[in-house]
Formats: sequence, structure tokens, C-alpha cells
Amino acid sequence: MIESRSESYKAAGVDVVAGYEAVKLMKPHVESTFTKGVIGTLGGFGGLFAPDFKGMQEPVLVSGTDGVGTKLKLAFLMNKHDTIGIDCVAMCVNDIACCGAKPLFFLDYIAVGKNVPERVANIVIGIAEGCRQAGCALIGGETAEMPGFYPEDEYDVAGFSVGMVDKPKMIDGSRMQAGDVLIGVASSGVHSNGYSLVRKTLGVNEKSVMRYSDELGMTIGEALLTPTKIYVKTVNTLLENGVDVKGISHITGGGFYENIPRMLPNNICASIEQAAAPVLPIFRVIQKAGNIPERDMYNTFNMGLGLVMAVAKEDADKALASIAAAGETGYIIGECVTGEKGIQLR
Repeated sequence: MIESRSESYKAAGVDVVAGYEAVKLMKPHVESTFTKGVIGTLGGFGGLFAPDFKGMQEPVLVSGTDGVGTKLKLAFLMNKHDTIGIDCVAMCVNDIACCGAKPLFFLDYIAVGKNVPERVANIVIGIAEGCRQAGCALIGGETAEMPGFYPEDEYDVAGFSVGMVDKPKMIDGSRMQAGDVLIGVASSGVHSNGYSLVRKTLGVNEKSVMRYSDELGMTIGEALLTPTKIYVKTVNTLLENGVDVKGISHITGGGFYENIPRMLPNNICASIEQAAAPVLPIFRVIQKAGNIPERDMYNTFNMGLGLVMAVAKEDADKALASIAAAGETGYIIGECVTGEKGIQLR
């Protein structure tokens, strides 16, 4: 039996025994994400994964990394830590899915002021749930106890994922042309971007997060802590059904104006009809509270659409059917037109 403990280190604020307890609590949730390629289990110095290259002409690895940002402040105020990990996974795997890649595995990094095993385990429960939704394995991670750097009741969460796509099938926007249809896929809310503006505008504090909103049908805190949607299944379903997806944009920080042009070639402009998809109530609550101009709203938030894609016109109906088959809601929101790279909201 290996006994690892240090009373001196504990007196300095780092409890290694608490770390072992956290691993014990999270282990079954981590292992529930293991897919065929996983080698070994928790405890090694590196996460091991053997990818399957069968059926691929030119396999390409695709990686994505991100955190959750100041949405974590909502988790602290509400003392709810079991969904924030979904956001962390979503921010990484949704980016990977934009080029048609399937995420293979995920690793997390959790930095805490004080290691409370149950709290750390709850964070990882959310990460594991996100990985299951994305169909990828959680093969490793790191919990760093950093007293004096973070307050005892606060933490930060980040992660990264690696996926794979066959290069001839990679979605890169290069084939987009005038006449292609733009389709938006519904978001679950604010997702994980713009929370510095949200917190300032709504005056987020311990009392305000508990205030019930008739307009939202829930408390302000519940609405703001709603996890980010994971779109991996949606993209996979589209591709498996033979939809000609030419470009995909994950609507994160920077909203429509920053993210949609990232999927466009230089000679294509995205012409978008704002009324084509409903704006979620949470965004109108934020806009009204802060008297925020419409242009700024669309340059900060997803406004109810977490993913926007371009498909061939003849595939529009098939695309909407595939999105519905994946359990999501899609809207035709505009089209590609010839012009300077960018977007036109009308």
C-alpha cells in the first residue's frame, strides 16, 4: 500500500490526500466516457489513445482548446458545479466539429484555491457528461490546488480536445458559392460567451441570481447557467445523411459579426434575415436591462443560434430534416451572395 501525505504541505494549503479522494470520486464518471481507442485508465502520466484510421485516405488530427470564462461566477454564486464542465467540453468539441472532424478524446485542467473533493468531482461529472454527448473519451486531466492564487471557494476550468477528419472530406468553406443556403441551429441560451457584459448589465450577485423571471420561466441564475449545446451529433448526422455541408461556424465570443466570416471565402458575403429565427428571451432581457444596441448584441452573443452552416440549396430540406433527427432545431436564415467577405443583417 502506498501512503502519500505531507503535513507540512497541508499546513501550506495543499492537501494531497484531498486530491486522492477527488480522483476516487470522479473515477467511475471518467471511465463511463471510455471509447474503443482508450488504453489504460486513470493514474498514468499521459492519456493513451489508439485512433482507428480504417476507411480514411489522409487522416488529419484537429485540436481545440478553451475555458468557460466568467460564467464560472454563476456557478460560484449558485453553488452548482455539475454542469459547468459541459460548457468546457462544448467550447472545444464544437470548434472541432466545424471542419467535419469527430472528437476522439478530451483532457481537462482544473485549478482551485482549495481542493474540496466533492466539488472537484462535480466539476468532472459535468465534463464527463459533455464527453458522452460528444462521443469522445475523457482520458486525463489535472487538478491543481493553488492556495493564495485563487480564493478558497473559486476555481478555473479549461480543457482541450483532439479529433480526426479525412482530409478529402474536410469542411473548409472553400466550395461555398452564391446561392448556397445558410442554416442556423438553435442554441440553449447564452452558452459560454459574453458573461462579463451579462454580469455588468444584470448586476449579477447572490440575490439577483435567485430572482424568478416570468419572461424566462425560471430564475435568472438558472437561465444563465444553462449548459452550452454540443453540436457534434448534429454535424455527424448531417454528414452521414449525405448533406453537402460547405461551411460551419460556431457562434461564440464576437457573435455573428466575428464568427460567421471565419467560414467564408473572400468573395462571399452572408446575407442573414434576423426575423428568420426566434431570439431567445434571455437576450431580450439582457438587451433591455443594459439598453444595448442591436448591433452590439449580434456582435457579442449567439442570439439563439449556436451554429450556422452553409449548404447547397438543393440540400436545404435534407439538412433541416437531419438537424431534427439529431434532436435539434434548425432554421433557414439567409443565403450566400457575391460580395466582400462579411455579413449583412437585414
